[in-house]
Amino acid sequence: MGASDNQVTGDPADGAFYSAMPVFRGFANLMDPSLYRPVPDGWLIGVADIVQSTRAIADNRYKAVNMAGAAVIASVTNALESRDFPFAFGGDGASFAVSPQDAERAREALAATATWVKEDLNLSLRVALVPIEAIRAQGLDVRVARYAASPHVSYAMFSGGGLAWAEAAMKRGEFTVPMAAPGAHPDLTGLSCRFSEMPAERGLILSMLIVPGAASDSAGFRRLIEEVVTLVERSPGAGRPVPSSGPHMRWPTPGANFEALAQRGGPLFVRRLGVHAFTLFAYILFRLNIPAGGFVPKVYMQQVVENSDFRKYDDGLRMVLDCRPELADALEGRLAAAAAAGTARYGLHRQDAAMMTCFTLSASRPDHFHFVDGARGGYASAATALKATLN
Repeated sequence: MGASDNQVTGDPADGAFYSAMPVFRGFANLMDPSLYRPVPDGWLIGVADIVQSTRAIADNRYKAVNMAGAAVIASVTNALESRDFPFAFGGDGASFAVSPQDAERAREALAATATWVKEDLNLSLRVALVPIEAIRAQGLDVRVARYAASPHVSYAMFSGGGLAWAEAAMKRGEFTVPMAAPGAHPDLTGLSCRFSEMPAERGLILSMLIVPGAASDSAGFRRLIEEVVTLVERSPGAGRPVPSSGPHMRWPTPGANFEALAQRGGPLFVRRLGVHAFTLFAYILFRLNIPAGGFVPKVYMQQVVENSDFRKYDDGLRMVLDCRPELADALEGRLAAAAAAGTARYGLHRQDAAMMTCFTLSASRPDHFHFVDGARGGYASAATALKATLN
C-alpha cells in the first residue's frame, strides 16, 4: 500500500483513533492486513532506545535497561493522563504514536525521561518524535492493530515499515528530542519491578526477533510468521514464560532500588524506606492471600498472567518463549532456511530465565501491564544477533 492509499479522513488530532479501534483476540491472526489501520495524518511516532545496550547487558544491567524502556511508556501514559495510545515495549526501548494534541506533552515526557535515565540509571536514552508525513514520504506507513491479550488489556501491533524507518532515523540523529534540564524527573507513577525472575519451566527462555529480509515479499513473509506462530501456539502453554500461578514474589523485592529511583520527591534513602515498607506490606498480602480494599491477591496474580506482554508485532515479530530445546531448534532451522531464501532476517537468544517490569496505576483495577523480556540479554541480545547477519 503506497502513501497515497493512507489518507485518513476526520480530525487528525482525534486522540480517540486508538481507543475506538476494535480489538482482535487470536494472536495467530496478527498478519491479517484488514486488522490494521493507518495512523491519522498529523500524528507523531515516538521511538526510544538505550545507546550501547549490549555493554549494559555485559555489565549485568539488563534490569536497568528494561526499566528505562518501560519508563518511556509510563511517562507518556501519565503525561497523557492515561488516555489510550498505541505503544510497544522493545526491551531496551519503546515505540508509540500520539495525536498532535498530545505531542507537546509526549515531547516533555520523553525529554524528562532521557534526563532521568542518564542521571538515575547511568544509561543513555535516545528519543525522537517523527511526523507521520516524513515516514509516508518514504513510501512507508505506520498502521496499528489492537490485540487483546486478555479481557482487561490490549497491546498495539504495528506494521507498514514506518517504525523501523523512524528508529533508523533517530539513530542517524534526526528528529531528536533533546534531554530536559538536569534534575528533571518524569511522572513514573505505577512503574515497578517487584517480581523475581521467572526460571524456564520447559527447558529454556528464547528471545526471538524476526524482520523482513532483503528479498522478502509480503506474502512470503506473512506465511513465515504464521508458520512460526502456529508452531509456538501448538507447544505447551503456547510458550508463555509466566508461570500459570504467576511470578514468584520475595522480599526485599529485587527491583526496590529502581522503584525508589522512579519516585519523585524527598531524599533517596527516604524513598527506599517507603518502597521497602510498602513492598513488605504487599508481600504479606500475597503470601497470606489477604484481600485489602478492592485488591484480591489471587485475582491480581491471575490477571498478571493473562495481561503479560510476551509477544508482539512491531514491523517484525518479537516473542519471549518458555519452550523445549526441540522447539527452539525447529524454529531456528526454519528461520535459517527463510534467511537463506532472503525472506527474513532473525535473531535468537537463549537464556535460563525471563523477567518482568510492571506498570500498575491501580492494583484494584484489572488493566495493569506487565512487560516480559529475557533475563540474560533478551530482546537486545536477539537484536545483536540479527545485526550480525548483516556483516
